[in-house]
This record gives sequence, C-alpha cells and structure tokens, in this order.
Amino acid sequence: MRSRSSFKTAAVPHALAPSRAAVIGLGVAALLLGACPGNKGQPGAQSPERQSDAEYDLARDLFSKGQPRAALDHAMKAVTLNEENDKAQYFVAVIHLAFCSTDAGFSAPDCRLTEVEKYARAALKANPDFRDAKNMLGQVLVNEKRCKEAMQVLEPLTKDPAYVHPFYAWGNLGDAQLCEGQTDAAISSLKNAIAAEPRFCVGHYRLGTGYEKKKDLTNAEASLTQAVTAVPQCDNLQDAWFAGCRVRFGMGKNDDARKDCERCREISNKTNTGKACEQLLASKGGAPPAAAPSTATAPSPVGKP
Repeated sequence: MRSRSSFKTAAVPHALAPSRAAVIGLGVAALLLGACPGNKGQPGAQSPERQSDAEYDLARDLFSKGQPRAALDHAMKAVTLNEENDKAQYFVAVIHLAFCSTDAGFSAPDCRLTEVEKYARAALKANPDFRDAKNMLGQVLVNEKRCKEAMQVLEPLTKDPAYVHPFYAWGNLGDAQLCEGQTDAAISSLKNAIAAEPRFCVGHYRLGTGYEKKKDLTNAEASLTQAVTAVPQCDNLQDAWFAGCRVRFGMGKNDDARKDCERCREISNKTNTGKACEQLLASKGGAPPAAAPSTATAPSPVGKP
C-alpha cells in the first residue's frame, strides 16, 4: 500500500531565510498513534503504514524542536516500516541536509550528500510526481558538482505547471548553469526565479554572481544589494555580502566594500566565506580580524529543497 503525499513545503520561510543546505523547519505536532513495530500481526495492532506515518509525524515534531538526530532516528523507523512512504523518505533527506547547515558546511563530518541523494531518489521511486523531491535531487546534484545531471532533473521541473514553487527549480537550474559555465542561460533562469518570487534572496545572490562573471558590475551590485535586503532574514546571507564586497572593490567603492566585508565577517569568521572576507579586507587595508569568533551559522547559496 502506497502512502503518497503532496508534502507541501513552507515556501516563504525557505525562500526568505537562506541556509547552507536549504533546510526547512517543519512546525508540525506529532501524531502519536501508540503502536510499535513489534505489534505487527497482533490483534488490534496498527498496520505498518499507519505506524510509519506516526513515526514520520514524530520525526517532524522533533526536528521542529531542534532535535535533528532524534528526528532522524524516527524518520528512519518510518521508512523501515514502509519504504513506500514517500514523505518520510523525503524527510530523511531533509534531515541529512540539515547536518550540512553548520559553519563547516559541506565539509562537516555529518554532512553526507550521498545520503541526501539516496533518500531523495527513494522518495521519487515511491512517488514519481513528488516535485519537491525532484527539486532536492537537482539541488544535491549541483552540490556534488554533477551539474549536467542536475540540469536534466531541474529543467523539466521549471516547465511543470503543477509545481507550486517554480522559483525553487529556476533558482537551482540557474545554479547548475553557472556551474557549467552557461552564464547567459543562468542569468535568464535566475531572472525567472526572482520574477516568480521577488523576496527570493538566494536567487538575487546567484543572479548577482552571474552578472559578476559577465563583468557587469553595475547590475551585479544591484542584485547583490537585493540579496541582502529583500526581506530582513536576507541580512544573514554571508556569501552575498562577500560577493558585494568583491564587486564594490572592483567598482572602486572601497568604503562600501569594506562595510560589506565587515558585515560578512560579523556573521561568522569561522566559515570559509568568513575567512575569505577577512583575507580580502586585510589585503585592502581593512580592520584586523575580530578577537572572538562568531558562533552564528553562516548561510551560503542555496535554493533548495
């Protein structure tokens, strides 16, 4: 018995609050049905499918409370009970992606992109119409630098009228095209992303980097300004501050550039991006590194689940 779900993700929080891995916190209360896997076959026992759904709901509740490891344990129980529970398979991928959302980013010991890909594909095997899982698969393929494969997944999704969050797909397609050196195509895709969702700060950031690659510093500056101002949450998009710093130094706007690099460093000087901001600032005669490193989680470009 299939347990398919449309699994609606929270579009606005994801789009507006950038994170290194595009992780969405799902504030959903757990539905505890009181059954355990060992009851299978006993009189009055719930079916494995219902037990799986209960474990999935518990996993979402734990994740929303900031307990990803406990959430992963229950999400794995959910897929063990019912491998065709597409929403549980997808959520396992989401949790694994959350482990990439630290200052260490994709180099974090618990960040395993292969597991994200595995469970995104499992969700699609259970439900080929699971559009958010397609988008996540495209995202992780870009993160794995398998950008041509990502484009093959994402391009059809941008043309799917049933996908209610097309800016995710356009944003990830643009990222894949930038990865492949298709800058003009990427700019077109990213324009589509921000046209569909003007508050999509990661989309503005990627568009800015596309213009930067084209040496169009005026448009790059405008897009990168939008990347950190579209909504208040965008102010923490560290990579956009670093890009703005680079672009403004290139335009000779040294005072503004230093402010961008200082804000980048303020977000976190423990990330690779934060360290790069410090180095650029120092090379331009900026202030010395802060005495105490920040513990803030530093976001980097994503567009995705």
